[in-house]
Amino acid sequence: MKSRIITTILASLAITMIGITQGFAQTNLGAECGCPPIGSRTTVTIVSLGLNANNELLANQTLTCDKIYTLDRKIYVPNGVTLTVNPGTVIEGIYNATPANAAALIIERGGKIIADGTEACPIVMTSTDDPMDGTYSITNVGRWGGLVLLGTATNNLIDGNTLCVNHTPGLGYIEGFTAGIGLNDFGYGDATFPTANDNDNSGILRYVSIRHAGALIVAGNELNGLSLGSVGRGTTIEHLELVSAADDNIEFFGGTVNVKYITTLFGDDDMFDWDLGWTGKGQFLFGIAGDSLTGLHSTDNGYEADADDQSKASFPRSHPVIYNSTLISNGHIFPTADNSGPAAIMAKEMTQGEIYNSIFANFRSGLHLATARSNATAKGDAYDNWTDASNSYNNGSGNAVYHSLKIKNNTFIGFGSVPTKAFYITLGALTQGGTPKLYKPATAASAADITQFTTTDNNSVVASVPGIDYNWGWNTAAHLSYSSNPFHMTPLTNIAATTTPPADGFFSAVDYRGAFDANKGSWLSDWALMQIQTNQGSNPTDLDNDGDTDIDDFSIFISRFGQPNR
Repeated sequence: MKSRIITTILASLAITMIGITQGFAQTNLGAECGCPPIGSRTTVTIVSLGLNANNELLANQTLTCDKIYTLDRKIYVPNGVTLTVNPGTVIEGIYNATPANAAALIIERGGKIIADGTEACPIVMTSTDDPMDGTYSITNVGRWGGLVLLGTATNNLIDGNTLCVNHTPGLGYIEGFTAGIGLNDFGYGDATFPTANDNDNSGILRYVSIRHAGALIVAGNELNGLSLGSVGRGTTIEHLELVSAADDNIEFFGGTVNVKYITTLFGDDDMFDWDLGWTGKGQFLFGIAGDSLTGLHSTDNGYEADADDQSKASFPRSHPVIYNSTLISNGHIFPTADNSGPAAIMAKEMTQGEIYNSIFANFRSGLHLATARSNATAKGDAYDNWTDASNSYNNGSGNAVYHSLKIKNNTFIGFGSVPTKAFYITLGALTQGGTPKLYKPATAASAADITQFTTTDNNSVVASVPGIDYNWGWNTAAHLSYSSNPFHMTPLTNIAATTTPPADGFFSAVDYRGAFDANKGSWLSDWALMQIQTNQGSNPTDLDNDGDTDIDDFSIFISRFGQPNR
């Protein structure tokens, strides 16, 4: 057993070195479960499986890994129909410059997708332009629409919200589409789904990688890598990877779905975005931004948190509970039309929620709190939900809910107390100015705000953490073998956490901050696109990444000796 462990460790280190120099090919995806090489698979269109006039599947279908399935249009899985995707299977979306003809896969209310891959045999959804040999640039975003799940769990849509359908509270159409087509509706309140079902089940997404998605579906309106509309907690979403999305990597529009082991990479907008009353849970969430400083990606926030981005005073407010995330940005400086808030946590209109035991690095703002409604009679914006101030509207009156937004026991890396380029807590609007143009808070945090953030709520603001390195670069082609100086996202030693996740059957009881355990390394494993790019440098025996192989590296190696294979 021990000799096998040593062999496994040494082999994984050798793979690391090869990955950095040659890129990460997946041309033999699924070989361990009997799938043929990608190049020898037969290509078929999902249209050939049988569709009605609305492009809905006519019956249950199973996609197998001996074929590559292409989407040449928007394909729908309707109420009562299940689409099963076997481990190792590849689905590819065709690029279409006309938004109305963009390809996407949409699971309607009452429909299901069972995409239950394994660590050895993941499922990949990507562009038809991607040869999956490690040469397709990760700057290719928006090459197809993406995956959409629509459910019937609770949201806070009210009449007056532009997404609301037929003035029916609770019933909306998913962002990226237009109204009037019931296939794209989420929520409840119509004849088919008259009431909310928070245990609604849209299926399983496990060991699935969604790449190069987010194409325009209608002019000026794109999809995300994964869009979730009122998806219920009966749905399983874990070990999911989202790569190079043109809009948000993953966005929650209401719902109660829980997510675990989620990776977001190189998207053009937010890493995680919630709105319309999402009240699910999340743990072990990882995100890294593209290198916008060289003009490859714009990027935006780590978490963009809304209760309703149209500022409607509706309940339930978004209130997710999140533990153990690691989000690393790129020091984003320049805004674009849709990307103007480079915060680790952008707490916007009226959001609630709880974020604990997490690590945030290289953002222009740490926690940004919207204050637009603080001058309104009803109050209730993010700052009002967060602050310790004992104002009357924080004690039951108005729209604010006292201490309903909690950001506690987290580590913010790369922020100073009075910085010139980064602020760990900001209020109001973010403005830009100076040379180069840097984001600055419109309202300064008070001494009481700073005390609450750093002392009361036990958030640490540090210059660096040994083992975490976000000063990295791309190669000229921006392939997966992107640099001789890769980034590193796991601390050398764990940062202790003082907030314990609840023992509720979903959260894992861990006592460290961040998405990764320093004693175990990355849970991304070999299935994920970026695993071999993130843990080690070009010297496979330099375990602590200090440039030398020495006794410190041996100490790390010996501490893992005798542990089970991972």
